[in-house]
Amino acid sequence: MKQKVPAKLLARYDSVGPRYTSYPTAVDFHSGYGDAEYRQSLALANQLGTAPLSIYTHIPFCIERCWFCGCHTFATDRHDVVAPYLAHLQVEMERVASLLPDRRMVAQYHLGGGTPTYLSPEELVALVTAFQRHFHFLPNAERAIEADPRVTTTAHIEALASVGFNRISMGVQDFDPDVQQAIGREQPKEATANLVASARKNRFSGVNLDLIYGLPRQTKESFARTVEQTIALRPDRVAVYSFAYLPNQRGHQRLIEVPAMPGRDEKFALLAVAREGFMEAGYQAIGMDHFALPTDELAVAQRQGRLQRNFMGYTVMAGADMIGFGVSAIGDVRGALVQDEKKLVHYYRMLDQGQLPVARGYQRTVDDEIRREVIHTLMCNFVVDRKSIEAKHGIVFGQYLGDSLAKLGPFVADGMCQIDESAVRAVGLGQVFVRNLAMCFDAHLDAKLLAKDPVFSRTV
Repeated sequence: MKQKVPAKLLARYDSVGPRYTSYPTAVDFHSGYGDAEYRQSLALANQLGTAPLSIYTHIPFCIERCWFCGCHTFATDRHDVVAPYLAHLQVEMERVASLLPDRRMVAQYHLGGGTPTYLSPEELVALVTAFQRHFHFLPNAERAIEADPRVTTTAHIEALASVGFNRISMGVQDFDPDVQQAIGREQPKEATANLVASARKNRFSGVNLDLIYGLPRQTKESFARTVEQTIALRPDRVAVYSFAYLPNQRGHQRLIEVPAMPGRDEKFALLAVAREGFMEAGYQAIGMDHFALPTDELAVAQRQGRLQRNFMGYTVMAGADMIGFGVSAIGDVRGALVQDEKKLVHYYRMLDQGQLPVARGYQRTVDDEIRREVIHTLMCNFVVDRKSIEAKHGIVFGQYLGDSLAKLGPFVADGMCQIDESAVRAVGLGQVFVRNLAMCFDAHLDAKLLAKDPVFSRTV
């Protein structure tokens, strides 16, 4: 991406839009989907027998809240919050497992947050061991955790390795001390390097580092140094996320110095620095914001056109259904998107009353399923095989999605998309702006884009 992007082009495509971890997105979830509906979805899932599952477990606690954070967290230094939470997680897993008597195989397990290593090493082992009593992890299952290098110790890593964890994702955001101060997350580079070394020593097969561009006080020069320092650690994968500044939804973001945030052109330049740096260092661009070494399974899967995407990110191990456990966790079960209660008191109360702690959800329609596959395929592999979609869903692609193809017209004119009888392809800058291309297939989007208070982050 060394070419100069015209300001007019950048302005045209700098819009708000979803990241499409799901389709439809979470803003379409509603309270009409609850305990009874989830039980029906689980009953359908159980009929698949040996088809493997993906499991996500949310640990919401953090010692303190980072100012940029967009995750569902509770900041507290009182460790006594952990015991009741783990007790209720145990109830939820037992209840869900009882509704899946014939379907317990797990291909992917992800522990996220919050800060999962807020738990002690012993508590982590106990939690994972409990899941292993109720579900059967495949020998090659992906077991991944999100980690904060500031609080994750060697003892944590050793404990995780002892229960089979093989992937770790570490939040870095930026190595520059000035930027770290501006986002309320001061993290010495040595802490990250030491955690990477510990993961390697304990035979984690995958190490991922997360960066964010668009943060206050970032410059091209400072971010280039962060990219260089990241490359020096040689992670298997790197995520470079666009900062989602949504202060009306996330009040703590008001602590951020708005005048110190880069403008649109400067922010795009930061992304260009990252893309050029990682690709020149031999990394392969994955989707809109990830990079992987050519030997990494994500890179191999993308080259083979079989990369997948779910709430846990890009993956090659996704199960046919995903079960979410814990406060605010989201699952995807037999065409239903399911989210647990966000408030601890409500989550506890529903479990205590014998219910599944579902707050809201969404049952996809046939149209949703078609558009979901097109969007996710485009987001993952940058190409949609029209004949494959037609054969699977019994449609004529150009007729059924004619309006969407028409919306892609400006992208075609700008050299960002190619459309022919066989495929729709994101090319050149279209791979950078693939969210914008995907939005052309979204039947739920228009009203939300017109909202006074946008619910989505900017695509640049």
